[in-house]
Amino acid sequence: MDPLEPWRPLLPDTARTSPQGHLCIGGCDVADLAREFGTPLYVFDEETLRGRCREFLRAFRGAYPDSRVVYACKAYINPILARLFQEEGLGLDVVSGGELAVARAVGFPPQAIVFHGNNKSPQEVEEALEYGVGRIVVDNARELALLAEAAARRGVVQPILLRVTPGVDPHTHVYTTTGVVDSKFGFPLEGGQAEEAVRRALSSPHLALKGLHFHLGSPIFAGEPYAQAIALVVAFAARSGAPLEELSPGGGFAVPYVRGQQAPSPADYARVIAAALREACDRHGLPLPRLIVEPGRAIVGPSAVALYRVGVVKEVPGVRTYVAVDGGMGDNIRPALYGARYEAIAATKLFAAPTTTVTIAGKYCESGDILVRDASLPPLEPGDLVAIPVAGAYSPSMASTYNLNGRPAMVLVRNGAARLMRRRETYRDLMALDVFP
Repeated sequence: MDPLEPWRPLLPDTARTSPQGHLCIGGCDVADLAREFGTPLYVFDEETLRGRCREFLRAFRGAYPDSRVVYACKAYINPILARLFQEEGLGLDVVSGGELAVARAVGFPPQAIVFHGNNKSPQEVEEALEYGVGRIVVDNARELALLAEAAARRGVVQPILLRVTPGVDPHTHVYTTTGVVDSKFGFPLEGGQAEEAVRRALSSPHLALKGLHFHLGSPIFAGEPYAQAIALVVAFAARSGAPLEELSPGGGFAVPYVRGQQAPSPADYARVIAAALREACDRHGLPLPRLIVEPGRAIVGPSAVALYRVGVVKEVPGVRTYVAVDGGMGDNIRPALYGARYEAIAATKLFAAPTTTVTIAGKYCESGDILVRDASLPPLEPGDLVAIPVAGAYSPSMASTYNLNGRPAMVLVRNGAARLMRRRETYRDLMALDVFP
């Protein structure tokens, strides 16, 4: 039996077992990668990345031909990934001047960029207008006025979408729920704010209102919340007179993080969303809009594993065995922040039987610095490698330098070759912005 079989749904498409019992990704033995690049190390598989891009394009264009797929950069972006997404025909959804700067650095087509954010600064608005981004998603009344004034100064007409909050609970973690009424994001459909935003947008000669946007949260493990929200948003467009050339239900598409967890496929989401949009537009006599979806986690998450080296193994008799690794909450805050769950794999002992139950702990000075609880693994020793799958989303983008530990290196692997995407931070990097006495 393939020792990776229990983890196959969580691993990159190219994951294999070497004759030595080591995990291999993209034709590269993780032990070799660890020797060359050090640990912690994030290993991204190019074949999986490109495959997930193509799967989303195929699924949504198959279910709804007038679809655009726009990658949500907040999941993780860097110049190499931005270029890869451009090559695969995706747009970019950016939420900050920094993410826009990455797009600009690689010459990403500005018309394929959507700019989000609930508190865009005047500088960010100017940067978006200067680069000519295709769509700015307006989140609130202040931003509507700020953008109209900035566009007027430049003598341009900026296409926009209005972000609305439909009041649908996607039943995900409270920290990642964004489409309910009590949210910092968007114009609520109830209470008149959204109608007023439509009127103000239509009255501005320097704003071109193209449609509506909503985002329910993440990760969403069912299609029904999208269908409910689409029905509400299309009904709002019909009664408010909001143009609906384009509609975006955002992203939030889920992926499994642990064994036994099931998530809809891109095709499953596409079928539900396309059917709901057609039904709602038919009910209200509206022409079908362009559909814009924004997957992030569902593309980059399953494409990477985080690789750590074991340091201390501490047994608390009758209580727990801790296996401390050389990373932790500094490179993956998600378990500490909102209880995210992961699996752990003994990456250099795949043929060994899982006879111990251990907790994978990080090296940071917090008791909450736990990556995986109660993992069934072979006995581990200092120097062994542990891999955590589905690590490509939010872990790298939310990484910090807590305790002045540098953020890890990242590599892109394909056909037995590894390409450095981000070098490891050095002590000099950590002090680069400090002012010395």
